[in-house]
Amino acid sequence: MKILALDSSGLVASVAIAEDDKLIAEYTVQYKKTHSQTLLPMLDEVSKMIDLDIKTIDIIAIAKGPGSFTGLRIGAATAKGLALAINKPIIGIPTIEGLAYQLYGAKQIICPIMDARRAQVYTGLYQFKQQQEGKSYLSRFDLEVIREQCTLQIEEIIEDINQRNQEVIFTGDGIPVFRDTIAESIHVPYSFAPLHRNRQSAAAIAALAFEYHKAGSITIASEFHPEYLRMSQAERERKEKLSVHADSERNV
Repeated sequence: MKILALDSSGLVASVAIAEDDKLIAEYTVQYKKTHSQTLLPMLDEVSKMIDLDIKTIDIIAIAKGPGSFTGLRIGAATAKGLALAINKPIIGIPTIEGLAYQLYGAKQIICPIMDARRAQVYTGLYQFKQQQEGKSYLSRFDLEVIREQCTLQIEEIIEDINQRNQEVIFTGDGIPVFRDTIAESIHVPYSFAPLHRNRQSAAAIAALAFEYHKAGSITIASEFHPEYLRMSQAERERKEKLSVHADSERNV
């Protein structure tokens, strides 16, 4: 089975092609250009490099959110357009879960944090559990969701971690923003993921997509929608204006 994976949920734009247990190609960029400028050209470049016929793709996997509203929309539109063109399904992978999966086999609790502005983070808590396979001495790790991805104040997720009293490793673009807050508030041993594992990766989305496919978690392209977790800034501002207008009318 061949999977095309995309992630444009954060600062990083990432494209990957995976087939069975092999990562054929990955192209990841974090630079000044917008995802609308980079995502399709990156896919085109990867396709040329590996002589990819897009019709041979079986599934398109996409980081479905949370994350940048604009980035999620660009990724969703790209994934849906391609999936509809080749009549293939989509597998939507939670962005925060994709970040956690890059630390495969970690013994610590994994806490991805993405900067959601207003002192908030997109976050969740995860842990890998080792599963023995008979007497072969081979093992694999299953990702356990301790706390589903959500939007919280940074202090709230730190409080949750402190109460669990276990070592934690942080990853994600929220680290530079909240590093000092973490240092001041956390009471358990902690560390930060290294640079090659602390941002979104389409390869991780592809790897998780194989697991989701085994579980039968696929979506018809026309029915796929991003998972924002909260209203956009424009929606919040509109709601606030309507609330102010309603209050003024009641006071007349």
